[in-house]
Amino acid sequence: MQTQKQEDEAEFQAFVRARWPHLVRTAYLLTGDPHDAEDLAQTALAKAYRSWRRVCRTDNPEAYVRRMLVSCNSDRFRKRRVAERLTAAPPETLAPDPAAAWADERTALMAALATLPARQRAVVVLRYWEDLSEAEVAEALGCSPGTVKSQASKALAKLRACPGLDQIVEGPVRVGGAAPVRGARGMQGATS
Repeated sequence: MQTQKQEDEAEFQAFVRARWPHLVRTAYLLTGDPHDAEDLAQTALAKAYRSWRRVCRTDNPEAYVRRMLVSCNSDRFRKRRVAERLTAAPPETLAPDPAAAWADERTALMAALATLPARQRAVVVLRYWEDLSEAEVAEALGCSPGTVKSQASKALAKLRACPGLDQIVEGPVRVGGAAPVRGARGMQGATS
């Protein structure tokens, strides 16, 4: 017969196995670096492990851990206070490869995301990649839905102005119930 601690441990391990790829992907979109993303996901999960009984009793443990992920990312900026910049694609390229076009678009989009302040970047990632509602994003960031709307508006305006994105913009698309905005191929959630 398992003890409560063993049951909690097994439940936490199952949660990590099921949600690890998703958490790392979200962390990557927040950080722009695969190594920082894994560190961020591990940090958030370590905090979740310490209070797993409280986390698993919530209505949505995944949302709780996602909020921890965003908070840990904010803490990372407070501690380091060093501006990060993602570099563009290497200057030397071979003949254009249609399969590489997707990678170039992704690189341009990641570089554009890196120019956003941390809060705006978090709003864009949670709202358009994670396809969360404004209320869910507000809950994850600990702010009001109005703040989410204004931060998303400012972030999208900055992204539209990025020179690297002008080649991958397809045309007007709708974002939720908002007015048409210009979207990029591959930006999940922004084209629905």
